[in-house]
Amino acid sequence: MVTVKLHPIVTCVFFDEHPHSTTKIQIVPQFISPLLHLGKRSTHTDETGIGFVALLLCLYLSWALLQVLCRGGWTSSPKNRRSAPPGPWPLPIVGNLLQLDSRPEKKFAELAKIYGPVMTLQLGCVRTVVISSAQAAREALQTHDLAFSGRTIPGTATAHSHDRLSVGWLPASSPTWRSLRRIMTLHVFAAKKLDSTHTLRRQILEDVVAGLRKSALSGFPVEIAETSFRAVCNFLSNVLLSTDLIKPNPEEEDSKDLISVMRSLIVELGKPNLADFFPFLKRIDANGRRRQAAVYYGQLLVMIDDLVNKRLQVREKPAGDLIARETDVLDSLLDIFEDKREETIGMELIKVLIMDMFLASTDTISTTFEWAMAELLRHPDKLSRAQAELEQAAPDCPAVAAAQGREETELCGFTVQKGAQVLINTWAIYHDPSLWEDPGSFVPERFLGGPGPIGSIDIKGHNFELIPFGSGRRICPGLPLAMRMLPLMLGSMINCFDWKLPDGMKPREMNMEDVLGVTLRMAHPLRVVPFLCEPM
Repeated sequence: MVTVKLHPIVTCVFFDEHPHSTTKIQIVPQFISPLLHLGKRSTHTDETGIGFVALLLCLYLSWALLQVLCRGGWTSSPKNRRSAPPGPWPLPIVGNLLQLDSRPEKKFAELAKIYGPVMTLQLGCVRTVVISSAQAAREALQTHDLAFSGRTIPGTATAHSHDRLSVGWLPASSPTWRSLRRIMTLHVFAAKKLDSTHTLRRQILEDVVAGLRKSALSGFPVEIAETSFRAVCNFLSNVLLSTDLIKPNPEEEDSKDLISVMRSLIVELGKPNLADFFPFLKRIDANGRRRQAAVYYGQLLVMIDDLVNKRLQVREKPAGDLIARETDVLDSLLDIFEDKREETIGMELIKVLIMDMFLASTDTISTTFEWAMAELLRHPDKLSRAQAELEQAAPDCPAVAAAQGREETELCGFTVQKGAQVLINTWAIYHDPSLWEDPGSFVPERFLGGPGPIGSIDIKGHNFELIPFGSGRRICPGLPLAMRMLPLMLGSMINCFDWKLPDGMKPREMNMEDVLGVTLRMAHPLRVVPFLCEPM
């Protein structure tokens, strides 16, 4: 008997133990396949019979157990089944999981062509409604904003009680969530606050440009995602904490450790987890995902603890001993805590909020920047046009998480049950040919404000053809930061440098494969060689 792993939760078992027998293939869940070894006999006939009976018994018992544990997954009333969105018929135990692969967003889009823009899938024990059209997304996120403002909490998010402390997972109806959102809106991402940091943003980019100049002189390739990650991390750390968390020398151990821990945690949070499909397994943490995430969370919290404690010591000194400086976000948060202006905000929440802002902002902005650079390098004509426009305008180089239904809701004529997981498949919306002409091509000119509906689309959650920051009360609070950092970073990089692919690689040879995690990252990090721009 040979066992081959085909899927994170599925094993293919090949039976061929008799020299003249025909090979049989059985596809069974991985957690059941070990039971097929039970009752092994010397006789082939006995073994086959007992193995078959054992398999049937395991399937029956597992099915019965899941009916109880899933609490209504497949045992919902006939009325609810009739009014639920359509979808493929689920298999016992695993539901529709075997119909998915490493690119679920593409598979969802394929299934939506058969079952419609609102469909139901049974992912293990989790009833899931997948939305694949802009119109349905508008109804879910705008018309029924409150009903779908809940969050499906992954198993890794429960490490260090992160789900009970993080603005990303707290219920939108809770006083703590409202307090945290208010703090971010008024003290972190307010337009006035960010505009006052314009000089700081330019200084951070000057440091990045200086480092890239050294690489240009040496001819060494640079990793674009890491370069942008450092820039965003240092900008945030200066706004939040008045310090550079990433030191200028990339080889310094503290900087390497911080980058490694943050990236490792982000990768861990994006990995598939058996407990997310079978919630009754969360307590035993079958994949070990929560344990590993807890290690990274703990390391980050120790770093933040140290920074906060040092600030508290500074604030305890007499006023005359303090060096005059501008108040940063940490000072504002500590003032709120000490003055009890927000009754729900404690020291633990402050530390988790700081960690969340680093995790959310650094990965999303650096990943978007990497994709933008990759597409420009893959289309040299677009890059040349952008550089020419920047030369005229600025000739001097500058020195959605899965939702969860909080209540039973009518959506597009269907009933979405309370507690159902709701996924907005933005990949399907962005590749909808009825919305986008030639959706698979890189055509940035389509957003330049020309005639037609696409030219007038904004990205602030009102036009559901394009919602990179989400919409409704759960819209990303870091939108104002991204809108300031990304254009400045991208414009600076293509205005200050020419870029070439390493080892004589041609643009069409670039590997544009992606991998889905917390964000849609490049499967192979983009490495390019900067060259100092020649005067035009």
